[in-house]
Amino acid sequence: QVQLVESGGGLVQAGGSLRLSCAASGRIYTIDTMAWYRQVSGKQRESVATITSDGSTNYTDSVKGRFTISRDNAKNTVYLQMNSLKPEETAVYYCKMRIRRFRFSTVNDYWGQGTQVIVSS
Repeated sequence: QVQLVESGGGLVQAGGSLRLSCAASGRIYTIDTMAWYRQVSGKQRESVATITSDGSTNYTDSVKGRFTISRDNAKNTVYLQMNSLKPEETAVYYCKMRIRRFRFSTVNDYWGQGTQVIVSS
């Protein structure tokens, strides 16, 4: 099986920074797109940032210029550097990876368990 484990969440004051990590383990052949989502209690999960296998990135408008997504393919890990955090960005942050487990298998999406980020005002 494949497991995604996130870390780096916590409590930070408004204007502060956090760096999230998400590492995949298990039988993995390739990883295509990696992404970070977040979900505020009572609201739908939203995409925050994505990074493709060739390093192309995309961000939701509200985080452009403040958040940076990156990946380390050797470690099957994706990162999210979050700067200038705002209280309204308090949420559970999830990573998602599109993984091909074997050479001729299809790709499937795998999710992490989520990590809580709390931004105090």
